[in-house]
Amino acid sequence: MFDKITRRTGKFAAFAAAGLLAMSAQAADPIRIGSFLSVTGPASFLGDPELKTLEMYVEKINKEGGVLGRQLELVHYDDAGNASKARNYASRLIRSDRVDMIVGGSTTGATMAAAPMVEQAKIPFISLAGAVVITTPVKKWIFKTPQSDRMAAERILNDMKDRGFSKVGLISGTGGFGSSGREQTLAVAKEIGGIEIIADETYSGSDTDMTAQLTNIRNTEGVDVILNFGFGQGPAIVTRNYDQLGIERPFYQSHGVASDGFLDLAGSSANGLRLPASPLLVPESLPESDPQKPVVKAYKSEYEARWNAKVSTFGAYAYDGLMLAVEAIEQAGTTDKAAVRDALENIQGHVGVTGTFNMSADDHNGLDAQSFRILEVQDGSWKLIN
Repeated sequence: MFDKITRRTGKFAAFAAAGLLAMSAQAADPIRIGSFLSVTGPASFLGDPELKTLEMYVEKINKEGGVLGRQLELVHYDDAGNASKARNYASRLIRSDRVDMIVGGSTTGATMAAAPMVEQAKIPFISLAGAVVITTPVKKWIFKTPQSDRMAAERILNDMKDRGFSKVGLISGTGGFGSSGREQTLAVAKEIGGIEIIADETYSGSDTDMTAQLTNIRNTEGVDVILNFGFGQGPAIVTRNYDQLGIERPFYQSHGVASDGFLDLAGSSANGLRLPASPLLVPESLPESDPQKPVVKAYKSEYEARWNAKVSTFGAYAYDGLMLAVEAIEQAGTTDKAAVRDALENIQGHVGVTGTFNMSADDHNGLDAQSFRILEVQDGSWKLIN
């Protein structure tokens, strides 16, 4: 009898030891954050600062002890702005790399290419792209950090209305971001009233001169303000052509060009234009009472010190995505994908660089139009208007 008890006790101890070893090994495993970004190619102005941001803050978090006592591991690929590559890399992250969640997708096209796979695999995904279609209608496993193009349209058109303008000449890119922005601008104009789009021109990503489109807008009777919705080099070309034609009507751009890099491309032609943007471009202009001010200033100083380069709002989308991921994992107390997804959906009052995020089952973006600040270019620099 004693021998049987001894053998059972020994087996139990062995199983317990094995279990403890397994738990210890699991606890030591890194938390794997996957990412596919447009680090090279036409959208590199998005993906490059995004990758730099993820790298530096994963490193910083690890130095401070990690998350849940575990280190973070960043697994990333460069999709070069190609939706097909983005889809393939998303598949690799899910099936081969077995990441715990994904923070990435520089462009709307890349994000939407990966979305069906993400939903099927049931893995939390925080996109860094802007179009409203990413989270509207709500997709169970997909979230995003930038304000939507619809919010940008709301902020721009209301600012126009407040200034007494009502007849808009719209020009937009034909890519995913520009097309969606155009659709949202047309829809918002109908909803808010007092604003009418009376000229509607487009350009492709390969166009190097938009003089013809701008001339059509200028010659449309009644146009009293102009809006360009696009990203990449196109908006800079539009801005220079606008200046060359001597168009004197007020000019707006979308948040797709909210960076110092755009000012470098557009030069003095940008003076006077307005756009909606993150307060990251004007941190010192924020009042001390603004809860975003310390977050914005810290990100700006840390990024610029590390990379010896100007900060951009696009890198800030990655910062917010990573910090939301960390908060969700900490709140869940686990990397279980369903638990992390639920925690993400319930985040409230998370102060980021882009805005204060309040997620819900009906809102996987968590921001509103007022999280945008209206900036104006004055003497080659950004100035906070409201």
